[in-house]
Amino acid sequence: MTRIGAQAALGQLAGWHAVDGRDAIRKVYEFADFNAAWGFMSRVAVKAEAMDHHPEWFNVWNKVDVTLATHDADGVTGLDVELAGFMDSICGL
Repeated sequence: MTRIGAQAALGQLAGWHAVDGRDAIRKVYEFADFNAAWGFMSRVAVKAEAMDHHPEWFNVWNKVDVTLATHDADGVTGLDVELAGFMDSICGL
């Protein structure tokens, strides 16, 4: 997979930000409650497994903090843009 870089990815995505100190992108999703956050994570997990591309993420109650980068490419690739777009689409963004 070819590295495109965080800045190129950010031009294609809304609400994502570059991560300081590495070529990665980040977004924090906020939901009504823990159940909604967990449901989001479950849907993303199915997509990520199908893509064989897994996010770095943390969940505390109604928030899911997601960081995306392709470790094999040592930075952001089209896989990250695809997964980020999927995440945004299931949140209605």
